[in-house]
Amino acid sequence: MIYHDALSEILENVSKTTKNVNPKQLSEMTNMIENVESVFVMGLGRSGLVAKAFAMRLMHLGLNVYVVGETVTPAITDKDCLIAISGSGETSYIVSTIGIAKNIGSKIMAITSYSDSTLAKNADLIVELPGRTKIESENSYIRRQISGQHQTLSPLGTLFEVSALIFLDATIAQMMHDLGQTEKDLKARHTILE
Repeated sequence: MIYHDALSEILENVSKTTKNVNPKQLSEMTNMIENVESVFVMGLGRSGLVAKAFAMRLMHLGLNVYVVGETVTPAITDKDCLIAISGSGETSYIVSTIGIAKNIGSKIMAITSYSDSTLAKNADLIVELPGRTKIESENSYIRRQISGQHQTLSPLGTLFEVSALIFLDATIAQMMHDLGQTEKDLKARHTILE
């Protein structure tokens, strides 16, 4: 059944990707987030949904966090950081937005599959999450077979997006520990307007 094959592929990729995160990068990431005045997050499409989920958890930790593009997002300053989530690291809106933030003096963090992307090259900190993104695809069936590349069962950027979501949720657990917070603390900040 395709479902089981796809599930196995996704779980295997997520496990491999998230276990191989560089501990130094993780430490630098949490340190940056914990030591700025405000955190701004951004991503487009499904990566944007991952960014919003991460922003919600940062808010639960009691941090000042904003999602780029929302009407209530204030101006970014040189005391803030911008976390950009992009599998390809080449999304034009994200690249132009980090350029603006960088010119202001904000710290830039890239979460991407490509450490040589435009996003990564302009970031102060890169967290690399290898995974197939929507830009990867060899169109030639013959070339795929000769090189051992077979079509993945997970569409477009699924592997990056799922890995990013799980990585960022695990990062929240690390930050809970770092900041001495419990689930009770986070729950106290959870919305009650639902």
